[in-house]
Amino acid sequence: MIDYIKRTLLKFNKYRLERLSNRNFLIIAALIVGILAGLTAAVLKLATHHIESFLQYDFTWQYKYYVYLFFPFTGILLSIIYVKRFIRKDVFETGLTPILYAVSKRGSRINFHNIYSQVITSALTVGFGGSTGLEAPVVFSGSAIGSNTSKIFGLSYRETTMLLACGAAAAIAAAFNSPIAGIVFAIEILLPEFSIPAFIPLLIAAAAASVVGRFFNYQQLFFLTTGGWEVKAVLFYVILAAFIGVFSIFVTKLAYFIKGAFKKIKNVYTRVLIGGLILGLLIFIFPTLYGEGYVTVSRLLAGDYQSIVKNSIFADYSSVPLWIIIFSILTIFAKSAATLVTLGAGGNGGVFGPSLIMGGLFGFVFSFAINQTGLVHLNVSNFIVAGMAAALSGIMHAPLTGIFLIAEITGGYVLIVPLMIVSSISYFISKVSQKHSIYTKILAEKGELLSHEDKDSTVLRMLKLKYLIETNFVKFNVDEDPLGRSNEIIHSNRNVFPVIDNENKLAGIVYSEHLFEVIVDRTEGVRISDLMQPVPDFIHVNESMVQVMNKMEKDDVWLLPVVNSNSEYLGFVSKTAIFNKYRALLIRQKNYLQ
Repeated sequence: MIDYIKRTLLKFNKYRLERLSNRNFLIIAALIVGILAGLTAAVLKLATHHIESFLQYDFTWQYKYYVYLFFPFTGILLSIIYVKRFIRKDVFETGLTPILYAVSKRGSRINFHNIYSQVITSALTVGFGGSTGLEAPVVFSGSAIGSNTSKIFGLSYRETTMLLACGAAAAIAAAFNSPIAGIVFAIEILLPEFSIPAFIPLLIAAAAASVVGRFFNYQQLFFLTTGGWEVKAVLFYVILAAFIGVFSIFVTKLAYFIKGAFKKIKNVYTRVLIGGLILGLLIFIFPTLYGEGYVTVSRLLAGDYQSIVKNSIFADYSSVPLWIIIFSILTIFAKSAATLVTLGAGGNGGVFGPSLIMGGLFGFVFSFAINQTGLVHLNVSNFIVAGMAAALSGIMHAPLTGIFLIAEITGGYVLIVPLMIVSSISYFISKVSQKHSIYTKILAEKGELLSHEDKDSTVLRMLKLKYLIETNFVKFNVDEDPLGRSNEIIHSNRNVFPVIDNENKLAGIVYSEHLFEVIVDRTEGVRISDLMQPVPDFIHVNESMVQVMNKMEKDDVWLLPVVNSNSEYLGFVSKTAIFNKYRALLIRQKNYLQ
């Protein structure tokens, strides 16, 4: 059966290469990717909600509520067991960072297993109550569909990246029933440079995924009842955006702190146990942290402000406005911790959805607290929506996605101006403090991020030193007599020769003019050690190309020897080789999605 499928694909690929241009075929491929990504998003949503429904309503056991708080731990543990059992040969990664790395450093190639493994692990994590979102896993799965579709048909890096972005756009479109936000997300996060033709595949993929999503009767995520916005409230939108911008910085720093803390725990099961216990305790105090948390925001938009306290151990105080405010503030910070603990412990999810929850709660607290003063009355629903947009913009550094996603999922296009205000301000404040988002910081620090703000530096960082080392140099031992190797010296097209000691460690270099003098004069008794000179500098094989170029510029040289960690000679690297490779990569970047 597999052989038959392979033969069929080969025949089809041969046919399309003869009859269709890559540009036209990309339209067909985008449609396929859109449908598959839409189906994947539907499967993930349905699986997660069925698990949640079973555990909360269908699963009956007299001791159920004694172990209820261990459900999140169980979900994370099952995810870890699945990865260890079935994804043994490949590294399993979560979040959007690996997708960005694939675009930057792996030719936009994503391993096939991510199509289904992201769905399984995130459904287990969130379905059992893990306090995280499904959006990052479904985007990962959609991107994997696009990447592997391209691989099947042997498309280039440009087309592969395009289909990867189509898969991501389709995943967002289907997950939120928001095709415009899906397109904007793909452009803003994955395709910072694009041309108008790039819109066509994205439009087709997002539209196809939305149709698939509607087929599964997806309802609008949030319902917003509003009469519009008032000019006198603009100042309060600005203040809210400033608060959320600062909070976004806090979330980003907290993410790396918690991730670092869990990384120090070497035993994966110990990590799950500690994370599960912390998560269970947080959910015990703040029940709204269980699962995705969209229900909480929906209730707040409907005017049920007491709901955030009602099901907690503090339910007796649910009618006290001051306690609602205090408890909501605590819930915001608890949500950020619970999400990051879920991910740090080994669960699969992302901060996309939790950003919306935290932002919505922030908008609620801000407007509800001001209304309690009696000095002014703000539309609480409007500020909940604005808070979601501001948080998404600040935490993910994606202001356009924040604006259009929130407008689509709430039906709040009438609030487009407040959404623009809060998104831009929150993004600006976060960007000033954190140049890179929660997804890109690690890649940027490693020099592995495809950045379009500094193309020269980005392309240079993409070069790998180990692939530029030239080894066709005639090397000498310090004790050798150059006359014995006259033939090699004369026929060498190099004017510099490395000198090594008896342990293959770099001792120095010798130039051709000094060797020719010995050969021409037939000088007896001269050793290489008598002619060699110290190297102006040398390169360690693990150094970045930025460091290599800095050394070359400092010493004003075109050629430097390369050594390993034991100072053993490996070869030379030249500016000529660097520039040739740099030019090739620059051409690839020029063609990137044009």
